[in-house]
Amino acid sequence: MEHEHTPEAIRARLAAGPRSSYLRDWVYGGIDGSVTTFAVVTGVVGAELSPAIILILGVANLLGDGFSMAASNFLGTRTERQEADALRAQETRHIAIDPAGEREEVRQIFASKGFTGDDLERVVEIVTADHERWIRFMLSEEHGLPQQIRSASRAAWSTFGAFVLCGVVPLLPFVLRVKSAFAVSIAMTLIVFFAVGSARSRWLVVSWWRAGLETLAIGSIAALLAYAAGLVLRT
Repeated sequence: MEHEHTPEAIRARLAAGPRSSYLRDWVYGGIDGSVTTFAVVTGVVGAELSPAIILILGVANLLGDGFSMAASNFLGTRTERQEADALRAQETRHIAIDPAGEREEVRQIFASKGFTGDDLERVVEIVTADHERWIRFMLSEEHGLPQQIRSASRAAWSTFGAFVLCGVVPLLPFVLRVKSAFAVSIAMTLIVFFAVGSARSRWLVVSWWRAGLETLAIGSIAALLAYAAGLVLRT
């Protein structure tokens, strides 16, 4: 069981309200960080350039691309909130101007869910009796908005943190100057690909090995393309 179903537990869970998930931000940042940084590594190695170039380009990618992704995620998520605010203002205005028309919308929404007769009229009366509840209902049912809008700053930091944490892995063998740094970088990065993918299975209905292999395959293709590009540019 994912959670308890005692009356007390249910009451506490519902009182806390829905929680926002930042899983997709972590997965997005982690995969992109490891893929793009490893692509830099394989591209430079394929072109047979100095290991110092790997560190320079790798760190530049971590900071520049990581910040760019975080900023884009911040603006995109904030736009979702701004859109929700605009739709809330619109529904508030519609209810004030034409309450009868808005009640008819509520009635038809519940009718489409199978409510009829007295039950239909009763549920319409309950929903429209409270102004805030009425607005939230319209935002959810008419516009398809979630009850909880995610924090733009938390989404951005989740993306940036995962990007840097996973993206630094392909560079570590070169920073530490280990023997056969490229081979070690390949092994470590493949592990990260698989780990990030398999971690998704904790929240999804997907087996851990299947999710891991899916991400591993995508990351490996990106790395091979970068390595091939380095070989072509070398010639």
